[in-house]
Amino acid sequence: MKHGHTMRLLKLIIVVFSVCIMLSLTACGGSDESSSAVGSLSLKLTDATTNDYKAVYVTIEEVQVCTDDENEGDENSWYTVAEPDRTYNLLKLVNGVQEQLGVTDLDAGRYTQMRLIIRTDFDPNEDSSTNILGETHPYKNYVVIDDEEEPYRELMIPSGDETGIKLVSGFEIHENQTTELILDFDASRSVVKAGKSGKWLLKPTIKVIGNVATISGTVTGDGGIELVGVVSAQEYNYDGDDVIVHASTITNENGEYVLFVEPYVYNLVAYGEGYDPQCSYIEVMPDFVYAEENFALTPASVGTLSGTVSVDTLLKDPYLSISVRQLIECEQETIMIEVISFNIAIAIAIADDQTYSVELPEGSYKIVAETAGYEAQALTVDIVEGVPTTRDITFE
Repeated sequence: MKHGHTMRLLKLIIVVFSVCIMLSLTACGGSDESSSAVGSLSLKLTDATTNDYKAVYVTIEEVQVCTDDENEGDENSWYTVAEPDRTYNLLKLVNGVQEQLGVTDLDAGRYTQMRLIIRTDFDPNEDSSTNILGETHPYKNYVVIDDEEEPYRELMIPSGDETGIKLVSGFEIHENQTTELILDFDASRSVVKAGKSGKWLLKPTIKVIGNVATISGTVTGDGGIELVGVVSAQEYNYDGDDVIVHASTITNENGEYVLFVEPYVYNLVAYGEGYDPQCSYIEVMPDFVYAEENFALTPASVGTLSGTVSVDTLLKDPYLSISVRQLIECEQETIMIEVISFNIAIAIAIADDQTYSVELPEGSYKIVAETAGYEAQALTVDIVEGVPTTRDITFE
């Protein structure tokens, strides 16, 4: 009896011990592997930049990843993977320039969410670094514009983003390996220019890039001169008649560019002010360098598109996004590309409508306007040299 009781007790202990081991293997919400399996995550920052400003400063406090998607509302489900707490000039992070945000160890497995904490509180005695004008930072987040008397414009964070900018982009951590990700901060789409309210907004648009491939080349203009222009990797959705910009950058003073992208098939588009856009087709493989992707742009006659913007809304900090698109030939195929895009803050408390104005090469364009709470509007316009074209945009 004693021997049988001892054997049953021993079996019970073994079963309980086995269950405990199984539970420990599945307890981590972000991993399908043993918690003892550990890899590393390396985060870097770069920018899809703009030439609309002299500088764009953003203070990144932390980067966090979610370890339990089912309980993402619980702060205990978020783990800090980088704490740079630094102010970065995004316009310096172009053409291959990257800033290391942090490297940390994580349990092996799949993670599906990430969030960026943008710092908003300001202490002038806390940061001794200086900006491009040789002065201490006047704000945590701001732009420097071409205005000698008042060069700084503070960027306000919309209330919904103050708890963190969520980046829904999955990634894998493998045992004893380093996963490298690039946070591509698109300054041109993230900065919302002030309307007549005078308020500038920071509405971060960030892509997470893994399995990074590199595209590089030059953009030249009339007579082979080095051209300051924008190069972007785009996709045209034929079924939805939509254009998606996956990545973009601006050339340096020598007309050179470097673009980071994920493996995919892209329409590579180059555009410079006063020149017709040009497109080429490129199929990108992972971890590959595509050099000598060069563009020689043709000078164009230029006209002006302008108008007023009116939005009937009660939303806080409303803004309008405008995408200027054009049908062009891309290696014997007609596709739609985005030439330029910009954001405008809406001054809802002021009777006068907000205005916009942009110069474009002669030709036919599709103007797509979007704002929260409404379906997108699409307008067609023809731009003719020396003839002002007016298109008002109204959301009611």
